[in-house]
Amino acid sequence: MTLPARAEVVVVGGGVVGVSTAFHLAEAGVDVLLLERDELGSGSTSKAAGGVRAQFSDPVNIELGRRSLRAFEDFARRPGGEIDLKQFGYLFLLSDPEDVAAFEAGVRLQNEFGVPSRMLTVAEACELSPYVVPDGLLAAAFSPTDGHCTPEAVVQGYAQAARQHGAVIRRHCAVTGIETAGGQITAVRTEHGSVSTSTVVCAAGAWSAEVGGMVGVDLPVRPLRRQILVTEPVPDLPPRLPFTIDFATSFYFHDEGPGLLIGMSDPDEEHGFSVHTDDRWLGRLADAVARRAPRLAEVGVAHRWAGLYEVTPDHNALVGEAGGPGRFLYATGFSGHGFLQGPAIGEVLRDLVLDRAPAVDVSALDVRRFATAEVRPEHNCV
Repeated sequence: MTLPARAEVVVVGGGVVGVSTAFHLAEAGVDVLLLERDELGSGSTSKAAGGVRAQFSDPVNIELGRRSLRAFEDFARRPGGEIDLKQFGYLFLLSDPEDVAAFEAGVRLQNEFGVPSRMLTVAEACELSPYVVPDGLLAAAFSPTDGHCTPEAVVQGYAQAARQHGAVIRRHCAVTGIETAGGQITAVRTEHGSVSTSTVVCAAGAWSAEVGGMVGVDLPVRPLRRQILVTEPVPDLPPRLPFTIDFATSFYFHDEGPGLLIGMSDPDEEHGFSVHTDDRWLGRLADAVARRAPRLAEVGVAHRWAGLYEVTPDHNALVGEAGGPGRFLYATGFSGHGFLQGPAIGEVLRDLVLDRAPAVDVSALDVRRFATAEVRPEHNCV
């Protein structure tokens, strides 16, 4: 494998955040090298459920989601490629009075940013998502421009366009160290040699803590396994089924080909890098399905997989530039929102590298918030 002797910027990680960053930098004329230890998107991105939305409780997440939605809508033109975007909406089913109040406040805030979300009655929710039964529900929240698309296609689209703009992408090239001198980054070491650089962007997802540790930067990101299954074909699948989430249990589903993609969090899951599937979570999932969408209880499972959330203490991302060494930037810890925020985060990192003010002010996502107790918990997590 040949590596360039030098690059202006080295991006570590070839998931959606890394390739989006590489594309936006290369498009702006920056000499960028992206290093991925495996295949592009092989970490968390390819295991994602593919949801894209702007329904959040935090203003920064709303803006990042909204800008990313616009980018997904325009993806065929820039950077180019078919991503199978289906904007059938996100439907949050609410059965707790406190959640109803929180989502009502969230909808008001989202509307201020131009997001067309709205509260629905239980009857309206059941009409949109006909597998849902109303028992115990109080209300729902819905935004018609939310939806889902194909993560692998997004990664390949960004990667191909980044190359066309001059970016160098190297797969199967693990980073083994980052060299510094006088408080500045001087080189990145890999299994295949070193590359001189003054700027590193850490987009290593669940593995970011290790990369931060190479330069003494504490990135409090921990991996947490999440399991997903895809059903066998479902008869009479509604043509515009929204991404439906039973918020109290986190059980969710959306159409996936002729079947459904189904997932749910496991409160007993412990932090770790295992991506093996097991049956432990299936009992709790079966209970949630039987209670909220009993018609789906008899549908067979075609296949399933597990991936990693990259979780921070407040379930909000870490985005910014470290205080030292100079020019170590990071975008990680998205806690399940990395894929859907990837387009906007690539824009933000481009601007931070170029010392420009980003369109979205992400200063509140600086990792140093944990040292000052200025945490920003995101309510609308799944």
